Amino acid sequence: MFKPIILASSSIVALATPQLAYAQQTAPQDQADTQEVATPAGRSSGGDIVVTATRIATNVQDVPIAITAVSAEMLEERQLNTFADLGRIVPNATFRKSEGIYGAGVSVTLRGLGTTDTQFSNEPAVAYYIDDVYYPFLFGSNFDLLDIDHVEVLRGPQGTLFGRNAISGAVNLVSKTPSLTETSGYFDITVGSNNRREIRAGVSLPLTDNLAVSVSGISKQRDGYMDLLDFSCEMNLRGTPELAGTFPFQTNGTSFGAGRSPDNCVIGHFGGEDAQAVRGSLYWEPAPNVAITLIADYTDENNESAAETVFETDYALTLGLLADGTPNPSPSSQSRNFITAFDQFSIPGTPFRWDQRFETGDIYSTYDNFCDPFPAGKKITGNGYYNGSLFRGGNCNASRTVPLRNWGVSGKVVVGLTDEIDATAIAGYREIDTVFGAAWDGTPLNDSFIFHEDHMWYWNGEFRLSGQHDAVDWVAGLFYYDAFADELGRPQNTRLGTQQIQNVYYSPEAKAAFANATFRPYDAFGFMEGLSISGGLRYSDDRKAVDYAAQQDATPAGSTNFVASATSTYFTLPIENKRWDWKIGLNYEISPDALVYASAATGYRLPGFQTRLFQVGQQEQQSPTSLISYEIGGKLDLFDRRLRINAAAFWMAYSISNGSFGGQEPRLTTDATGIRPGNSTLIPDGPANTQYASDFTSCRDYSAATDGPKNGTTVGIECISRTFNYAVKGGDPIRGVELEITAEPIDQLVFNGSLGYTDRGGTTGRPVGFPDWTASGGVQYTADAPMLHGSITPRLDWFYTSTIAYSTNFPQYDEPSRSIFNARINYENDDYDFNLALGVTNLFDAHYFRQKTIFTVIGAPANIGQPAPPREWYLTLSKRF
Repeated sequence: MFKPIILASSSIVALATPQLAYAQQTAPQDQADTQEVATPAGRSSGGDIVVTATRIATNVQDVPIAITAVSAEMLEERQLNTFADLGRIVPNATFRKSEGIYGAGVSVTLRGLGTTDTQFSNEPAVAYYIDDVYYPFLFGSNFDLLDIDHVEVLRGPQGTLFGRNAISGAVNLVSKTPSLTETSGYFDITVGSNNRREIRAGVSLPLTDNLAVSVSGISKQRDGYMDLLDFSCEMNLRGTPELAGTFPFQTNGTSFGAGRSPDNCVIGHFGGEDAQAVRGSLYWEPAPNVAITLIADYTDENNESAAETVFETDYALTLGLLADGTPNPSPSSQSRNFITAFDQFSIPGTPFRWDQRFETGDIYSTYDNFCDPFPAGKKITGNGYYNGSLFRGGNCNASRTVPLRNWGVSGKVVVGLTDEIDATAIAGYREIDTVFGAAWDGTPLNDSFIFHEDHMWYWNGEFRLSGQHDAVDWVAGLFYYDAFADELGRPQNTRLGTQQIQNVYYSPEAKAAFANATFRPYDAFGFMEGLSISGGLRYSDDRKAVDYAAQQDATPAGSTNFVASATSTYFTLPIENKRWDWKIGLNYEISPDALVYASAATGYRLPGFQTRLFQVGQQEQQSPTSLISYEIGGKLDLFDRRLRINAAAFWMAYSISNGSFGGQEPRLTTDATGIRPGNSTLIPDGPANTQYASDFTSCRDYSAATDGPKNGTTVGIECISRTFNYAVKGGDPIRGVELEITAEPIDQLVFNGSLGYTDRGGTTGRPVGFPDWTASGGVQYTADAPMLHGSITPRLDWFYTSTIAYSTNFPQYDEPSRSIFNARINYENDDYDFNLALGVTNLFDAHYFRQKTIFTVIGAPANIGQPAPPREWYLTLSKRF
């Protein structure tokens, strides 16, 4: 029965796109269930939300897991507009927009486990679902959050119900359904900082008593908050034209000459938006016990590349100046490529060098234009990269945008088999295509440049039966997922004199069967009232075939045919993983307003593989990650539900995990018969203060006094970056606590708060990428304004993040703790049913990096960071009808 229902239902996941929260509509019983439960009079910030976290619609306060459920109204009040904003209010969570080198996506970390890289070689630790349907890729995952009913964030492993890659949690976006009883629509227009222009509109129409449709669309434009500066213009504007050498002006508008002096040197921006999307949904009840939802959506975005800037440069590696400003006395063959390339723009008496002249002095500006200044076929004497090959030079992302096309069709069928048992079938198809290029040195000469072109499609289906009886609720189902993705990459490394042409084909497939049940002894036997016993089991069979080719460019000068080096890497890698996951739990309802629970559950993440290879031999499969989590918690509603307190404590123990260390190894000669000579010495290395402290290698400068004569194997060699992966069995547990509070001491005055603490230990070195503490708080008051025929609601929100480490061994790169404030005032008119909201994000204009990538620890000369937007304002007019 499963296959015919899946095929008949036409599609799957109302996959949320980056601009509209495109999501699968729910069946009529789901539609009713997801409405907010009645709350005490005067409660202004929404009441209880019915969630589908257990695959059976349940009041969020009755679900015995740590879950944050936020309605669309709450998201709007707190100015959380995209998926990347959501982590601000979820305890022990970070949601971050991907950096430019990873393309268009968002990385999510829950309870210390997450993934940053969007590439197919890595598997997420948090499973994304749109109305209970799996979204497998990080590309395009920065969903817009304003057109949905609510969002559910489940913390802790969700292996039995959500399965694949839900080792630290799951996120489920739940959308609205076209109404069968009333016509409705909306129109929103927003203007704001950086020339922001945004229009949203939608309509829901009942066509008959059992058929309804909805259509919505959006258009968003905004200039980026980071300025791209014309380097030569800026040097002239600062009164130091000699520092520009002969480097050309980038545009006519920013050029100096003939008495012309531009007011500024801005030639572009980073971090802006340009996106359009449309979505249509059809809801049909052909019989009293049958509901069908069909959805189609299309998104076309051409957003600017992410705002990134260099916050530190190792000038010793650039052969310009040492950190103390003195000339570097020992140039090496690697960094000679910098000298010879920069020398193309030198003038007598003032060498053109990579030094402090490329520091703009502002984290919101850069000279990095993502474009190689030298054309293909350029030959520079003494330069190991620009050797005259027609395949060297010319790399450019002149538009500095990230095109992404995302379309899909989806469907869901719900059949009421009896008054107590439902059958649900979901299926669908989606395609995502994106192109991006990025550089990260802060200069217009581009030490390194990455180009990626990614294409992916997938379909998945789920069939499940669910029942609600006097003593037991249960759900059982089957899941299937099939996908294909291909990636074309062209990383250019001027410093090392290398270039790769990468082709990666990725074919994942997943099958699973699951069953979960909750048993109430009192309803069955008449004793132990308030006690429920729950359990679940899931069998997963995951496979992914990898076909990988990384061809090192060895094309002779002037050749029109690409020649691959003997050090090129080719491999196929069949990755398989079969496992059982389980969960058991007890929860006790002390009273209708007080619930306590305890549970144990397992979760896993599929093994990845090393994809950024620089030479043969670096291919390596990573270890899978699995763990068991123990959790206790409570949910309380006090003082006639004017005070809500939800708390949880957890302890997660690894059975196995993947450790990684960024080090170096000897660089092979072109024909792979030996090691290239250079000025480095190979030394043991590894994560400090761990059992792996000397298991791997790195390199330091060669010293004749301590190393003796060069031997061509470990002393006096050239080194190349690599990542070492290793399986870690056991290790430090992850433990922490979480707290969420909502209070309404008087009518129309609402306080919200959250607090999270995570301790990840340090078996494999100092944990990176996630703060120990997260917190948030908000207050709003709705004041009736009869003179204005409506009400006014001011709101203030506070978001706190403690220090985040971005390198295991280098605390100087830590991002300090920060507090960010948002403010909003909303006027609601009762007579004409419109809203006018004025908001400010980052109210006190805090300057901080929301993400960093540390390259100097692997021998690259620059570290980059993604500065968060400065203070921005907006004004939104909303009309409902």
